[in-house]
Amino acid sequence: MPECVKTYRDSLSMLATFKVQSEILESYRDDFSKYTPHMNRICLDAVFLNVAKSVGKQLKYTRLSDGHSGQMNRKAFDLLVKARVLQKIPSCDPSGLPLGATANQKKFKASMLDIGLMPRLCQVPVELELQEENLLAMYRGKLAEQFVAQELLAWHSSELFYWSRDARGSSAEVDFLVVREGNIYPVEVKSGRGGSLKSLHLMLEKYQNCPQGLVLYSGPSKTLAEQKLVFMPLYSVAVIGDRRLPITGSQTAN
Repeated sequence: MPECVKTYRDSLSMLATFKVQSEILESYRDDFSKYTPHMNRICLDAVFLNVAKSVGKQLKYTRLSDGHSGQMNRKAFDLLVKARVLQKIPSCDPSGLPLGATANQKKFKASMLDIGLMPRLCQVPVELELQEENLLAMYRGKLAEQFVAQELLAWHSSELFYWSRDARGSSAEVDFLVVREGNIYPVEVKSGRGGSLKSLHLMLEKYQNCPQGLVLYSGPSKTLAEQKLVFMPLYSVAVIGDRRLPITGSQTAN
């Protein structure tokens, strides 16, 4: 948020910046009353909070607000998406283009509009943020996925999609799908330096039209050619959206 950046530039104080973030959130939530009587303010506030707590997870309308119907929760969610406070990320079939043609609007995730507002809304302790060296590892990796969603929207596309497969006794999910020069690339986000990539391998095996899998993580660039994987540091996510730059690692490993 520009005001937060300005505050930190002028004061060099994270506490002052956190205060501005809280004030921005309060102004958003105060505005919810303007939708009365067409929309329940309590429902709007609950959906707003629960989506922030569930970034990176598949959502269900019925669970977004206790005490309100799934239909009302959906109306609140759609209103927040329309206001660009939230971004809906539907699941889709990566077997062909355009991705939006196979988007499943009933199977979806969501992201917030700003990575700074997300921990403030979720009430992540300020002391924890000030002491933590790797902010993207905080909050069970949710900040890392929020960061990537935000950057992809800024550099790549106005829409985001992901892949999800539900099978009896087995499920698989890849965080994002991006299209570059007519090719579909699955993108997996890892807040640490490693972890299982079982879902990514499964998708690359199932969909031969996807040339490579991209892994954004807290490590150096490298390419595993035999596995069709390219590892890139989280901060290089903008490269995915810039067609002038190659999306290959600087190192090759077998």
